[in-house]
Amino acid sequence: MQQHYVRPDGLPPVNGYSHAVAFSGRMIAISGQVPLDAEGNLVGGDDAQIQTRQVFDNLAAALAAAGAGMRHVVKLTVYLTNLADLAAFRTARDDYLSPDTPPACSLVQVSGLVNPSFRIEIDALAAI
Repeated sequence: MQQHYVRPDGLPPVNGYSHAVAFSGRMIAISGQVPLDAEGNLVGGDDAQIQTRQVFDNLAAALAAAGAGMRHVVKLTVYLTNLADLAAFRTARDDYLSPDTPPACSLVQVSGLVNPSFRIEIDALAAI
């Protein structure tokens, strides 16, 4: 069970996330996913949107392995190396998550990720 509080009274507008999500059930923690394919190859080169889509595909695969799907995500933490990639992230995100029940989300800019070619990393919490 999930209850999404997208914009409770007194809180500012949001863009694709909920200010709070209440949930019950089995929790699944998904490690930070990066833009690598199943063979370990970088996907997307210098294209932030393609990298983001690969990261979401990896999140979906990890969730499926645990018996869950993107609809079960209650919290995302997004790490971007360049805030200019925010629009590309949002465009890709909106293809994977329901706008009616968006997860809670934190987004931070980092100076770098484990591989200098990675523009994005996302970890997730899900509940089923």
